[in-house]
Amino acid sequence: MPTIFEWKGWKFLFFSLDRAGPPHIHVRKDRKELKLWLDPVRVAYNRRVADHEVNAIIDVVNEHRKEFIDAWKRYFG
Repeated sequence: MPTIFEWKGWKFLFFSLDRAGPPHIHVRKDRKELKLWLDPVRVAYNRRVADHEVNAIIDVVNEHRKEFIDAWKRYFG
């Protein structure tokens, strides 16, 4: 479960067994979690993340989207 980015206590990571799905990122902090598809950026699921946090995280993912997709390709081949 490599963490590829951190922001304000949020960890942006991949799950090692997620290779089969389209590129996405998991974002976790405490007991909160989002799964975001990367192309296009949209919420796959939300567990306990407030709307204002979701919006801020989507902004961060959009800003770093290319880096996340490149990291996905390097990690999963």
